Amino acid sequence: MIARMSKYDVVLFAAQQEDFIERLRELGLVDITVRGWEPTEEDRQLLLDIEGSTKAVEFLRSWRAEHPALRGEAYATGREAYERYAEAQREAAALRGEIARLEKLAEELRPWGAFDAAHGAALAENGIVLHYLTASSTTFDKEAAAWNERYTLAEIHRTASTVWFVAIAALGEELNLDAQEMKAPHMDAAEAERRIAAEEAKLAALDARFARAAASEELLAAYAAQLRERLQGIRVEATAEHAADGTLVVLEGWAETATSERVDRMLADYPDAVFIKSDPTPEDDTPVKLRNNRFARIFELVGDMYARPKYGTLDLTPFFAPFYMLFFGICLNDAGYGLILLAAGIAMLAKVREPMMRRAAWFATMCALSTTLFGLFCGSFFGMSLAEYFPSIPFFDFQGEFFSIALAIGMVQILFGLVLNIYTTVRSFGWKYAFGTLGWFIILLSGSLAAGLPMLAEGWAIPGFTASSPAFYGALGVGALFMLLLNTPGRNPLVNIGSGLWDLYNNLTGLLSDVLSYIRLFAIGLSGGVLALVFNSLASGFVPDGANIVVRLLVMIPILLIGHGINLFMSTISSFVHPMRLTFVEFYKNAGFEMASRSFDPIRKMNRENE
Repeated sequence: MIARMSKYDVVLFAAQQEDFIERLRELGLVDITVRGWEPTEEDRQLLLDIEGSTKAVEFLRSWRAEHPALRGEAYATGREAYERYAEAQREAAALRGEIARLEKLAEELRPWGAFDAAHGAALAENGIVLHYLTASSTTFDKEAAAWNERYTLAEIHRTASTVWFVAIAALGEELNLDAQEMKAPHMDAAEAERRIAAEEAKLAALDARFARAAASEELLAAYAAQLRERLQGIRVEATAEHAADGTLVVLEGWAETATSERVDRMLADYPDAVFIKSDPTPEDDTPVKLRNNRFARIFELVGDMYARPKYGTLDLTPFFAPFYMLFFGICLNDAGYGLILLAAGIAMLAKVREPMMRRAAWFATMCALSTTLFGLFCGSFFGMSLAEYFPSIPFFDFQGEFFSIALAIGMVQILFGLVLNIYTTVRSFGWKYAFGTLGWFIILLSGSLAAGLPMLAEGWAIPGFTASSPAFYGALGVGALFMLLLNTPGRNPLVNIGSGLWDLYNNLTGLLSDVLSYIRLFAIGLSGGVLALVFNSLASGFVPDGANIVVRLLVMIPILLIGHGINLFMSTISSFVHPMRLTFVEFYKNAGFEMASRSFDPIRKMNRENE
């Protein structure tokens, strides 16, 4: 659900603004509206420092885990730690680039062996030039005799495909050879490797500075928090509305209604500040905060990938969450894969403590449970059919029966979305504004019951409500009346009819594509199962005839691990993405979802827990 908000309009003296913002930051309950903020060059540098200091903490945490034996003395301040860390990172990046360049050069020089570049320079001063060339072995063998008649050649190195050689010519003489000439090297491979070792030693020496920065992790985190707090103040100050020739400042803020009494007390006690508290209006850009139960909160991370719902509308997270779990299980559709994901989710829950990561771990665990249960229902375990081992259990025939069921599931979710749309409209504007959507819902529901149910199973037909019954046509008539005549209250009936016909056309064509989109549940589940079966067949097909159990295991296990690993990775991605698409496109559209332009983000003291 969406938390209720209270709006505050505050007027205070401009000289009090900085202290007032600090008081709000200590309270941590008020979101100050910031409109049209354009960062200056100084602000952009601040943003870069915030990003850099945050990444520094993450990098150093990983670095310390990789170098547990290295310890250093912490820097005096977080700012010094960040500046020294940034310098070390720039030097390390330059050294890595130089090492990569030298390694490439050493690889090019290695075929030429050991030589002294100074001797080549001395020969050039005496009118003798050494040209360093490469050619294909075939070309060199074919042309070497002719080339030797014109120049003096010396073969240096040869592989099956390439020959490295030197041609000696007079100063200013042009070579006419079918070969690739390279610039005369100024060092040999051994010298390049010595330089690589020297650069690597410099890189290793930077570990002492990284160790000091890692010992300053808490100071760095505090410094990053200070920078974020500073950015908060800059944004508020830059966008605040000034009045009375700049002596007064007008701020707009938002707080949760549940905690607004604490905000009221703080504002009432603050000297020379006047505030007005009111409820949000539809014209306000009200920030949104979600307050859901433990189950729905897990799936907020899915909804946040699209947008938060607009204030005053309905939070759809609790309503799409069960569907998403079901769709994930249908798409992955294998109990063995589900158990692997379940083990990964439980391991994450036991290991991680960061709130967002724990939410992701719970999300993986819930989807894994759905996959395991649906896979057992269909009798699929790592591509093997459990029906062959347990013939007495009536497993569900996914391949033979699920195609039409996928369409039915899609119709159920679309109808459910329309019910939510009707509820939201009635709650916000009254029944008369919901008649158009209600008419479309009646038509769809009537068609699904009268024609759809018998298509799934003949015994499911409702007596007295079939596609040819008067009750069915009566329901269609009521739905058409609502859609064509009552879709917009207070408008000319003829205009309503034209608008209703246009909406009917759009709804019918859109419904077809919406329902057909749910076939992807069947297609993805089937493709993953077929690939698992293929890898099983491939593994058994490579086993020699008459092989014992040890040979069978040695041959089959690598193929099964690689094959099922690839299939699990690809199928998990598909099972994550495609249910999300069905949620955001089909369900959100029919449920009348409206996105918010901002989330509730109170100005507050920053720390590593609320970053």
